[in-house]
Amino acid sequence: MYTLYLGIDIAADSFAAHWQLDDQTQHGSGAFQQNERAYRRLHKQLCVLAEPTETLVVLEATGNYWFALALFLHEQGYAVSVINPVRARRFAQMQLQHTKTDAVDAALLCDFARMVSPELWTPPPAICHQLRQYLERRDDLLHMRTQERNRLHAMRHDPLADPALRSDLEAHIVYLTQQIDRLTHRIEQTLAQDSVWQRASQRILTIPGIGPITTAWLLVATHCFTRCQTPAEAASFAGLVPHKQQSGRSLSRASIKGGHPKLRQSLYMAAGAAIQFNPTLKAFFHKKVSQGKIKQVARIAVARKLVHYAWACVVKERDFDPNFGQQANAA
Repeated sequence: MYTLYLGIDIAADSFAAHWQLDDQTQHGSGAFQQNERAYRRLHKQLCVLAEPTETLVVLEATGNYWFALALFLHEQGYAVSVINPVRARRFAQMQLQHTKTDAVDAALLCDFARMVSPELWTPPPAICHQLRQYLERRDDLLHMRTQERNRLHAMRHDPLADPALRSDLEAHIVYLTQQIDRLTHRIEQTLAQDSVWQRASQRILTIPGIGPITTAWLLVATHCFTRCQTPAEAASFAGLVPHKQQSGRSLSRASIKGGHPKLRQSLYMAAGAAIQFNPTLKAFFHKKVSQGKIKQVARIAVARKLVHYAWACVVKERDFDPNFGQQANAA
C-alpha cells in the first residue's frame, strides 16, 4: 500500500527519524529538533522520495511529546500510526534487538511500519484534547491533596509539630480543594460547549452511579464512543474484560489487563456508587456474590455493565431505562 516507510523515535526536545523505500533500494536517517521548522525540513526531504499519501509513519505514544509532530504529519497528508510503546518493545524482543539508542529505535519502528502496517491514527477532536488536560490535571491535584492530608494526619499526632507548618498544610489543602472544584466545573462547562458531546454526556448521566467525571473519562477515552463499534469493544477498551492464561496444565485465574487505566479506575469507583443507588446493578452485584464471586470481581462486573449501558445510551441515543430489557422481552 505504501511506497515509503518512516519510523520516528520521540524525545522531549528532539526526535530521530529513519525511512526506507518499499523496494528497500534506498534508506536514510536523521536527527531533528522538536519544532515546526524541523518538521518542515523532514517533510521536504520525504517529499523527494514519495508523496505523503504513499508514506506510512509510525511513532510511539510517549508522553505528550509525539502529538505536535503527529498532528503536523497528518495535516500534510501522511498516513500516521501512533502505537503503544509496549508493542514496540515486544517487536524489538521478537527481532532479538538489545541495543537501544534513538537511531536504532527509529529504524526498528520503520521495520515495524513495513512489516506490520498498523492501524492509522486520527487526531481527536479539540474538545477531547482539552478535556483530557483538565481531567489529568484534576487527578494530579487529587493525588497532591491526598499526600497533604496524610502529612496533616501524621502531624496532628506529633506533639512537637510546628503549629505554623500545620497551618500551612491546612491552607494548602483548602487551596487544592478549591482548584479541584474549579476544574470540575470547567470540565462540565467544556462538555456543554459541544452539542454532540453535551447530548452524549446528558444520556450517560441518566445512569445512576455515573457522575460528570466518569462521564468525561468515558467520552475522552473512547472519543465519544466513535472508537468502539460494540459494547464489548468499549469494555475491552476500558480494560474490564477478564483474560485467561493457560499453558499446558498450568491455568491461572482470569485477570483484567491493559486498557485505559484512568477510565478503568474511574469506572471502578463509579461501580461502588452504582451498587448503592442503581437498583438494577445492586441486584446484579448481589447475584454475582451469591454465585461465589468475591466482591472485587463482582464490582468489576458492575463496572463492565456501566460501560455497556453508557455505550447503548450514546450510540442508540436514548436515556437509561432499567426496564428496557423487560419491555423488549414482553414485546
